[in-house]
Amino acid sequence: MTVPLLRRRLYLALQTGVVGLALLTVLFPFFWIFLTSLKPPDLVARPDVWTFLPSAANWREVFLESDVPRYIANSLLVGVVTVAIALLVGFPAAYSFSRYGTGGGLARFAVLAAEMVPPAVLIVPLFLVMYRLALTNTLVAVIAAHLTFVVPVVTWFLIGFVDEVPRELEEQAMVDGYTRGQAILRVVLPAVRPGIAAAGIFGFVLSWNDMFYALILTGGASKTLPVAIAGYWTFRGIEMGKMAVAILLAVVPVLVASFFVQKHLVKGLGGGAVKM
Repeated sequence: MTVPLLRRRLYLALQTGVVGLALLTVLFPFFWIFLTSLKPPDLVARPDVWTFLPSAANWREVFLESDVPRYIANSLLVGVVTVAIALLVGFPAAYSFSRYGTGGGLARFAVLAAEMVPPAVLIVPLFLVMYRLALTNTLVAVIAAHLTFVVPVVTWFLIGFVDEVPRELEEQAMVDGYTRGQAILRVVLPAVRPGIAAAGIFGFVLSWNDMFYALILTGGASKTLPVAIAGYWTFRGIEMGKMAVAILLAVVPVLVASFFVQKHLVKGLGGGAVKM
């Protein structure tokens, strides 16, 4: 065996080992949570027990004897409405930034900075506004709160995708008789459809995972899934089996959706920096 070939094989083995270790580190917690969700109630607090007869008791209690399905529906409603509004606002904003340079580089930086505002800074004025409007403990309050961080993210995503659509395509469409609005709808919008899908899913994930705003602005029947998960930490202790089921319900849809748009997600995260 030649030295170069040996080096390539050693490098491949090292690379495979590192990737395998990374996958094991990432996936093991989910595997452990899945096992916990199937453990009988008397073994849930025994992480050292790996062999047991699987039980559907935790799944049955979560789905049939709790309000978790309602909280899932609340999270879905909040996420979908938030993303819909964010796209309706974010796409025109991204187009304005890309085509007209609205506000210059400072405005683009402001969009990026808006993503980084700590929720604790906004929660007091948001709560006071919602209290005055009698909207506390409603999903409307959560949607309004989520728009504060989803709209900047969606806008930042779409700026880069709009930048990549050649201006000549719009100009040609207008030469053919289209108005500016028709050119946007029939030329630009179809071209950035992958970016819209990626931005929508990423914004939905952010909304779906939020607990801070939902914990303070909702209560009772208006809770979202992350708040319901935290509710399994009671004064009697942590109900690990039920919490494991709720965690899987929260994580699996996000993982599946992200898998199909991962290429566009990576592209969108850096896209807003183009021509900064």
